Amino acid sequence: MKSLAVLFLAGAAICGTAVAATAPARPPITSVSHLSVYASDAVKAESFYVHDLGAVKRADPENAQGVRYYFSPIQFVEVLPLPANAGLNRMDHIAFNTADAEGMRKYLASKKVQVPKAATKGADGSQSFQVKDPEGITVEFVQPPSPLPSIPVNPLFGHIIHVGAIVHDRALEDTFYRDILGFRPYWYGGMKDDAPPSWVSQQVPDGPDWLEYMVTSNTLTQAQMGVLNHFALGVPNMQAVYTKLWNGDRLQGQVDARGQQAVPKIGRDAKWQLNLLDPDGTRAEVMELHAIGKPCCSAFTAADPEK
Repeated sequence: MKSLAVLFLAGAAICGTAVAATAPARPPITSVSHLSVYASDAVKAESFYVHDLGAVKRADPENAQGVRYYFSPIQFVEVLPLPANAGLNRMDHIAFNTADAEGMRKYLASKKVQVPKAATKGADGSQSFQVKDPEGITVEFVQPPSPLPSIPVNPLFGHIIHVGAIVHDRALEDTFYRDILGFRPYWYGGMKDDAPPSWVSQQVPDGPDWLEYMVTSNTLTQAQMGVLNHFALGVPNMQAVYTKLWNGDRLQGQVDARGQQAVPKIGRDAKWQLNLLDPDGTRAEVMELHAIGKPCCSAFTAADPEK
């Protein structure tokens, strides 16, 4: 009997190893893909994204009602018509690039995340699918098309370095982004050094771009939601960029909370930043790639984007 038990346990171990060996691996998650937002006035939105930010307008291969404003061949802001039931929120979803959309779908399914039956193929040849994170935020994974679209180099903003989304429970969200997806800590902070962090940044597992939790328990206005649900454009030199925006008459209507002209400031992360708002209040945060000194609250724990 003892020998049979040993053989059974050995067989179970072998079977367990086989199951583990066949479990799908997570494909690379390499960068931010896009932020998808709603616009109440398509003409005003186009003026902001094309004239002010210099993005390239293209048709939306995923949604015929939408428009994409490209900052590079693999990064863009998707602008959709404002639905009748949108409420105060102007964000539809956040999205990340992956090397293998179908592989990512199978990986998430193996982790008991509810996924669609298959990735969707866009008119441009891209593949994508959407899931919900633990708080119900829609997250899309995109495998860029091959060949990539021909997008001219943006002289000011060629890289979306992060997207931010409102969350309420940091630990709950970590079970998805860190435990399942493998996002890595980058920096955290807030308006007060001794308070729980309001901003928690974690980089994608296979690149320098990051997701920023905008942690709050408050009831928010549309304007506040637009500031928190945002995207950030990385720049090597804020002074040079602001000078070009100013001289190009691309800062019209951009004012701060006091009604004064929006100007660059040093954030709590010790990086120069400039906050611009699209016509519906979604924030485009222009941010220098590197801190000028020591940040508040925590050290940076991963390398910055380089361009």
